This record gives sequence, C-alpha cells and structure tokens, in this order.
Amino acid sequence: MREVSSQKITWIDFTEPSADEILFLKKLKLHPLALEEFSTPSARPKASLYGNCLYLTLHIPLFDKLNRRTFPSELDIVMTKSHLITGHDQDIFQLREFFGKLKRNKKIQAKYMSQSPGYLLYYIIEMLLESCFPKIDHINKNLDNIEEQIFKGHEREMVHEISYVKRDILNFRRTLKPQKSVLESLARDNYPLLEADLKTYYQDLIGTNIRVWSALENAKEVVESLEETNDALLSNKLNTTMKVLTVFSGVMLPMMVISNTLAMSANIPFGHNPHAYWIWMGIMAIISLVTVGIFKWKNWI
Repeated sequence: MREVSSQKITWIDFTEPSADEILFLKKLKLHPLALEEFSTPSARPKASLYGNCLYLTLHIPLFDKLNRRTFPSELDIVMTKSHLITGHDQDIFQLREFFGKLKRNKKIQAKYMSQSPGYLLYYIIEMLLESCFPKIDHINKNLDNIEEQIFKGHEREMVHEISYVKRDILNFRRTLKPQKSVLESLARDNYPLLEADLKTYYQDLIGTNIRVWSALENAKEVVESLEETNDALLSNKLNTTMKVLTVFSGVMLPMMVISNTLAMSANIPFGHNPHAYWIWMGIMAIISLVTVGIFKWKNWI
C-alpha cells in the first residue's frame, strides 16, 4: 500500500491488495458493494455509483515481452469526496511513475491534487490513455521492419512475425474497446462526486480514446495489407517453383521415352556406329531445345 496526501485529496494505491489492506479500507466507511467489487476481478470495464462512492473498473493494456503479446491489466478505482483509491494485480509502470512524482515533488502534487478527486481521476485516466501511443509506435516500428523484410525476400520468415503483431493488435483492441462506454458515462451521466465543470475534461478523454482507437485501426489495416502482400509473394514463389518443375519434367519426358525405348530394343539405330552414343545424346539435346522453344513460344516460361 502506498499513500500520498494533499490538503484536499488522499490517494491510496494498492498492488495485489491483501485481506488486511481490504480491512483497512473498511475504516474509510466505503460502501460494502464498492469494497466487494474492489476485491474481486471484473471481466469488463464499468462505472457504478454505490452510495458515497464512485466505483470504476478500467483495463489497461500491458505488454508481455517474453511472450510478445499485449494483455489487459485490471485497474479498480474507488472515489469519495476526499479519497481516491486504486488497486491492481499487475505493476502498471505509468501509474507507479506518476504516483512517485506526486510523492516526491510538491509542485507536481500541487498541480494535480489541489482541487478534487474527480480532477485527479481525470489526470490519471488521461495519462494511462496517452501511454498507449508509445506502445502503438512500437507496433508501427515492427510493421515497418516487417515491410522491409518482406521486400528483401524473407516472406517465409515474416509469416510468424505478422502473426505476432496481429495478435498484439487484436489484444490491444479487445482491451480498449469496452472502455468507450465507461468514458462516455463519466462525461454524460450526472455523478454527484464529479463537478459539473469536469464534464468538459471527461469529454476530452473521449477524444483521446478516439485518437488511440484510430491509431490502432491504422495499424490493423497496415498489418492486414502486409499479410496479403506476403501471401501473394509466397504464392508467386510457389507458382514459379511449380513452373520450373513442370518445365523440367516436360524436358525430361522425351529423353526418358527415348532411353526406355532404346533399352528395350535389340537393334538400336546407329548401334554399329562408333559415335552412336553421341548421336543419341545430340538427338536428345535437340528434342530438349525444341521443347524449351515451344514453352517459350507459348509464354509458359
């Protein structure tokens, strides 16, 4: 448990809140339903008013470097007239850094904690939404690298890379999409703990969320286009390989027929000629050249 206080606000942050820490929260006289929600996982983001508490669940996209995937980390928030309480099972780097700045720097604390918990909540959500852009920039860098490798002839190796990035974007979108309704609720509905002039601020959050979503949509379109291009190039390489094998078979077939026929014949034409071997090799070479010429004339090669 970490705590930072100003004259008007106390922010308490929990990472993997224990049973003792939940008991501590009961001393703040929070609504029982808010406490229950705070201590249990929630499958979807939500905003609810419980008596003297505004309860929020948000899902924050975090990146697992080991498995190369984005996953949602639940952030539970309880707000009263004087307290803002946050809880999360995963370490949320941006939240930890922001909390540390408020704790260490009185000027920053005065900037963000001089009004009401509603304003602090806005700044926290805005900071978390803005933190999505560096992650999307990282995805875009991966896409640029994939594009470069595709046109260097590494199509086969890029199949797995494209799959990783597609999964990353899919999980990112899956995490963020349900939160639109929560942000709209904060901007639209009349919550007693959110001052009327805060509606403009929360409308701004909707705009930030739209920008994040638009950036994700662009990344989704790019990775789908790259996948189509990569598949087309792989298919073209396969067709070229099949064409070469077909031509090779077509060239070899007449020679195989001739050699098998000669093998079964007792009287081989030119058999008594000392140059019979070279004669037949010349005949086969001529047939092969004629076959290749026909293929070229037909534009098959």
